[in-house]
Amino acid sequence: MILIIGGSYQNKYEWAKAHYGGKEIWNSFHLFVKNSLSQGKTPEEIKTEVQERIKGNPSLIIISDETGCGVVPFTEEDRNYREVTGRLLCHIAEQAENVFRITCGIGQKIK
Repeated sequence: MILIIGGSYQNKYEWAKAHYGGKEIWNSFHLFVKNSLSQGKTPEEIKTEVQERIKGNPSLIIISDETGCGVVPFTEEDRNYREVTGRLLCHIAEQAENVFRITCGIGQKIK
């Protein structure tokens, strides 16, 4: 499994397609987390769902915006979303074969 992170609009998806075009890509992981939380799922339920998806496809590429670099959100709901997303990404990064940060369409291998 490969994790690709970076800021919004940094061509993460395009970079992944150019380098790993034949593999399944789970784009916008951060929005999956946000939607799951809005549906009332707990962080543990989301983590379990993520683990099942990874187990079902070990060559999966997960792409997510970084959510912890910037202004602390005003609402408790948004702060919780940011924390849950960040903790899940840390968990995914531990398991990932490779982790890349994409900035301005340029990939930097960080693991």
